[in-house]
Amino acid sequence: MRILLKLSGEALAGDKKQGFDEASVRKVAAQVKAIAGDNEIAIVTGGGNFWRGRTCNDMDRVKADQIGMLATVMNCMYASEIFKTEGIDTEVFTPFEVGTFTKRYSKEAVTEAMKAGKVIFLAGGTGQPYFSTDMGTVLFALQIEAESVLLAKSIDGVYDSDPATNPNAVKFDEISLAEVVERNLKVVDTSASALALENHLPFMVFDLNEENSIIKALSGDFNGTRVTA
Repeated sequence: MRILLKLSGEALAGDKKQGFDEASVRKVAAQVKAIAGDNEIAIVTGGGNFWRGRTCNDMDRVKADQIGMLATVMNCMYASEIFKTEGIDTEVFTPFEVGTFTKRYSKEAVTEAMKAGKVIFLAGGTGQPYFSTDMGTVLFALQIEAESVLLAKSIDGVYDSDPATNPNAVKFDEISLAEVVERNLKVVDTSASALALENHLPFMVFDLNEENSIIKALSGDFNGTRVTA
């Protein structure tokens, strides 16, 4: 099975909320290693542990987004190196040149690397401003023909409203992408949801902090929300 795992930047920071937390990344690596034998895996990360350009209102949007892209490159390079110390063969791809630090993205290069047993990191988002890492996640998943997207978040699934502000929020065990778009539920941003719906790409949404949550997403012990296509 070919899957794309989306990790938030905050997931790499752990309880520190900013920067890197090695122990948190090693926990992710251990789970990825456990499932890598039976699956081809690509990983996208956010950059929120270093940069949130939307909070800097005075900065040019293009420049702010470019800084965010570079934050995801740092995250993927760091995670890739930690994964390697855990015995996982990895490769980092970007849609733009980063010197000799990464390889230039192409569908052919990525699929060849995955077929060779490497875990692939897709850094730099779409390479263009005004597109989120959510959109990059969906675009990459479609291009590499992933069967499912695993969305590892700080919340245990999809709710009908924000459980942080509404104690009566109801969690869905399963919901369709059409309903996600219709109800404007923020599984991923609106444009990414619409693209996933158009191309019948399912999601699995779960709490990364739950023990073995990535492994459970591929087993019958899944506790998150299945977003059907």
